[in-house]
Amino acid sequence: MTHRERFIKTLKCEPIGGQVPTFELVFFLTMEKFGKVHPSHRFYEQWNQMSYHEKSLHMNEMAQLYIDTAKAYDHSAIFVHPNPSGVEATQWLLELIREKSGDEYYIMMHGDPTWSIPDGNSMMDFSVRMYEDEDGLNEESKKRLDEALTFAAALDEKGHLHDGFTLCSDYCFNVNPFFNEEQFDEFIVPYLKEVIAEYRKMGYYTIKHTDGNIMPIVKKMAECKPDAIHSLDPQGGVSIPEVRKIIGNDIALVGNVNCGLLQTGTDEECRADVMRALREGMAELLKGKTVLMIAHRLYSIQDADCIFVLENGKLREHGSHTELLKANGLYAHLWAIQNETESWQMKGGPAYV
Repeated sequence: MTHRERFIKTLKCEPIGGQVPTFELVFFLTMEKFGKVHPSHRFYEQWNQMSYHEKSLHMNEMAQLYIDTAKAYDHSAIFVHPNPSGVEATQWLLELIREKSGDEYYIMMHGDPTWSIPDGNSMMDFSVRMYEDEDGLNEESKKRLDEALTFAAALDEKGHLHDGFTLCSDYCFNVNPFFNEEQFDEFIVPYLKEVIAEYRKMGYYTIKHTDGNIMPIVKKMAECKPDAIHSLDPQGGVSIPEVRKIIGNDIALVGNVNCGLLQTGTDEECRADVMRALREGMAELLKGKTVLMIAHRLYSIQDADCIFVLENGKLREHGSHTELLKANGLYAHLWAIQNETESWQMKGGPAYV
């Protein structure tokens, strides 16, 4: 399967086997990695004064940069940030990405008309309007919705060049949502539900993103019927098993890795958190089933009910992770070695066993 096919099957909650699809909402480190400015950081005020040749050079270079980023990090999807942002320029960029990469990657772009947490300059005014100007705020919400759908329809008429929209308005702080329950019901839910439904009619998938503690509103988000919810922020106290209990199994769940550790943590802490997310993500999937696993990375099986340790084809010991560590036998020895080698460094990157 192509990356795109695997990504779509995952959005449909269908089994794919092997490595889970990966992507970044935005990868700004293109200067560090490729020596090139990220497309969304470029300033094209005089775009309409450029010759077609000059525009083409920029468009081709941006399209290739998106593809090079996906290849370098084995991403399954490309999140496009069109710049310039009009319909024609967006169409051109999407056409070039498809031309250069075929159908290898799932292609998505931003398309969320719903309100997000206001910035510090407008938070007070917006908060007052939710109480004193509800009609005006709803009128603006409807206008934003209509603009998003008009843009999507115009782009769709040019050809179905991308696969879906990711709705990136953030609703939550790490401690709680910005909107209370009544405000969320009035100012977010109707417009989120409609934009998802209309995108689906056009044949586009939707991923609803918001950081922070979504637990008080995750059921309402799920009832708007996105194909997936992202990012299940562990810094906001969100866990995959708890979300699954609330929303069921019909919506894909994406993320749950503590991205803050990429800035503040060690390599070992980053890897350990990824393994935690995988274990917790698999826990609900494996519940009520008998699963046989063969593993070389012991982190992936530490929650198994029973671990059988083989040496030269012979059973040496068996028990739970805790029992085997207490026995201080072969498993405990392998566990200690693996923990030790996680910190080894080799030229070109870390060592893995």
